[in-house]
Amino acid sequence: QVQLVESGGGSVQAGGSLRLSCVMYGYTYGYTYSSVSLGWFRQAPGKEREGVATIDSDGTTMYADSVKGRFTISKDNAKNTLYLLMNNLKPEDTAMYYCAADLFRSAVATMAHGGGGMEYWGKGTLVTISS
Repeated sequence: QVQLVESGGGSVQAGGSLRLSCVMYGYTYGYTYSSVSLGWFRQAPGKEREGVATIDSDGTTMYADSVKGRFTISKDNAKNTLYLLMNNLKPEDTAMYYCAADLFRSAVATMAHGGGGMEYWGKGTLVTISS
């Protein structure tokens, strides 16, 4: 059974940095971590979930306009881990950040829908940015 576990959230001042991690445990027979599409999504209080950054199995990435140039998504296939490096954080980045994975669906294609349809989700890690 696939399980995603996020970590790395916290409280920092505006302009600071954080690196989120998401470890994937368990696999469906016949699939490897390198073939999985992955993404980071976030939900702020009172707002809908939105896509932050995604990476498909072919290496294609997509970023929300609001984080381009500040956030970087990457993954380590040997460690089954997805990362999100967040620099120059802003108060509007405050949200619960979720990691998601799918063995078949393109994560990039779900960006506009806040990750709707992604099969596996973590429980989230909270990021709070103070001004």
